[in-house]
Amino acid sequence: MTKSELIYIRTELMSLSVFRGITKDTVVSALNSYFGSLESEDTVSSVSEYAEFVSRLYDANGGDLTAHIEELCYDSENIYVRTIGEKKEPKSWITDCVRKELSVLGRVASLTRDELTEPLRWSGFLPDFHSESIDLAKKYFYRVENIGRYGYGKYAHNRMFYIDESGEIIPVKNPDKISLDELVDYEIQRNQIIENTKALLSGKPAANILLTGDAGTGKSSTVKAVANAFYPEGLRIIEVRKEQLRVIPKILDELALNPLKFILFIDDLSFLSDDDDFNGLKAVLEGSVSARSSNVAVYATSNRRHIIRERFSDREGDDIHRNDAMQEMISLSDRFGLHISFNKPDKNTYLDIVAKLAEQYGAGSFDDEMAASAERFALERGGRSARLARQFIDSLLSKK
Repeated sequence: MTKSELIYIRTELMSLSVFRGITKDTVVSALNSYFGSLESEDTVSSVSEYAEFVSRLYDANGGDLTAHIEELCYDSENIYVRTIGEKKEPKSWITDCVRKELSVLGRVASLTRDELTEPLRWSGFLPDFHSESIDLAKKYFYRVENIGRYGYGKYAHNRMFYIDESGEIIPVKNPDKISLDELVDYEIQRNQIIENTKALLSGKPAANILLTGDAGTGKSSTVKAVANAFYPEGLRIIEVRKEQLRVIPKILDELALNPLKFILFIDDLSFLSDDDDFNGLKAVLEGSVSARSSNVAVYATSNRRHIIRERFSDREGDDIHRNDAMQEMISLSDRFGLHISFNKPDKNTYLDIVAKLAEQYGAGSFDDEMAASAERFALERGGRSARLARQFIDSLLSKK
């Protein structure tokens, strides 16, 4: 490819409007700098700029230019995809612009080392990278047509999120990849959550869920496993800490027009009866803060049946006030449409979990000796639970 052809590609890149943000990407920026260096005819400078581009590409994804440009397009939160996500029709000139810009970006994505370095008067080593021909427009518009499954922006390639101190939704870099296949027992409870989640994904009324029960029974793991299972169908999960409940209305407003479906996950939920966050969550669950979004459901876990940690002082006062306080405590739990209990397993259930996990992870044959060891392991740690069963299996695997 000639110098003038590469400089022309650079000019096309700099003319991007809908995908303007892509030009600020470190890899694309380095590529543009390389194109610019060709005008000076300074071989040393051009070789250096080329090496900088490849170095950044290596750091980004191991050196796949096509995949990098493709991902940048999917992650772009531009006016076109936002309009589609809101179920509106983009202006015709914006759609035309998108088609043209995807053609430009597709050409950039398919550039090879030989094409890029042909104008250089340099016979020494130049690092290579991967690229291939791609119909970027076809792939992009397919995802747009199925935007309810794929999403866009930060939701395109991330499945789990958290809320930072400023109230922004941030992707989890290393999400828990637990799968439904890894969960043992509690099938009735798990199926209830799965069916409710399917309703959410299909646009049907879905309940907010309260999962209660003893610690270590798999409440949180079940929610995360369900979120992972339905990620390909357009489900994302956002964890909200108890002290962040006041930002939920802001989150709901942000998610309301998003084409994906979301679980707001509140883990280990409990309050004191005079806790300000108590009233905040009540308002969200009953929809008095803002209209409930049809694409969002709240899944919360708690080790307490009624969520409220009652103090002795809450029992003081006359019968009317004491009864009002107790009813207030119960009312929050009742605002969840579905209440699912995860009870601590008895001995037989616990050993059944151990046996299944031993087979699943190759920890050895389950026999009387393993059963006795598992029972002793649990009793030494305060009682039986699914978590302790897994920890017991891990202890066996660590000795292999």
